[in-house]
Amino acid sequence: MRILFIRHGDPDYVNDTLTEKGHREAALLAERAEDLNLGRCFVSPLGRARDTAAYCLKKTGYTARTLDWLEEFPARLDLNKVPQLRKAYPNSRMKDGEYVPRVVWDMAPAYWTEHEEYFDCRKWRETEVCRNSDAVATYDRVTEAFDRFLADFGYVREKAHYRVEKANTDTVTFFCHFGVTCVLLSRLWNVSPFILWHSLALAPTSVTEVVTEEREEGTAYFRGLKLGDVSHLYAGKEPVSFAARFCEIFSDREHRH
Repeated sequence: MRILFIRHGDPDYVNDTLTEKGHREAALLAERAEDLNLGRCFVSPLGRARDTAAYCLKKTGYTARTLDWLEEFPARLDLNKVPQLRKAYPNSRMKDGEYVPRVVWDMAPAYWTEHEEYFDCRKWRETEVCRNSDAVATYDRVTEAFDRFLADFGYVREKAHYRVEKANTDTVTFFCHFGVTCVLLSRLWNVSPFILWHSLALAPTSVTEVVTEEREEGTAYFRGLKLGDVSHLYAGKEPVSFAARFCEIFSDREHRH
């Protein structure tokens, strides 16, 4: 089995759609759609993912089914209730004198790297951030839905691998988001999602590819073949978007800190 994770194009988050650049990126991705062999397509319910998918679907004549659990990973933390965690989120916004709830995984490196439990494939669930947010419940909801999806294709979760009930070479494509892609990869690879959230930056319209390896009959593991491929942008001479990244050097005030 083969899975493609395609991140949406350069986002207009305010209007949940794409910027002009994002539309150019999605159009260039569509030029590669037939070569990518998208197979069965699935899309997040959010506008920026749907708008990205529309280009590939029009080019190939395919249709896509919406899966609610492909939306951007929605777990939130309320810093007003846990003031001791404000040091982990130094750039948090305020409105009317209170902190605005924020995504749990976008933490300052100086905080999470000094707490080894965030690196552990099990102990991350017991971290202070997770104890004070809906991160674990949301992660379990999303990954349980993912496991049911894989079971429908013949791959049943068993401990830390997948039992093969019906081996196949089907391809499925998810048009979705950075945060949830990291969650799904962490499930496949049995690692803490915090490692992937903070160590990867999958650019808009990038393509990540994983495939099953069945080295022993009946036992499958998912191996990454491509991670954040943006060769379609290079081919079209379109600069790679900075979205998902932070400033390369602190003195760079043009990019987010």
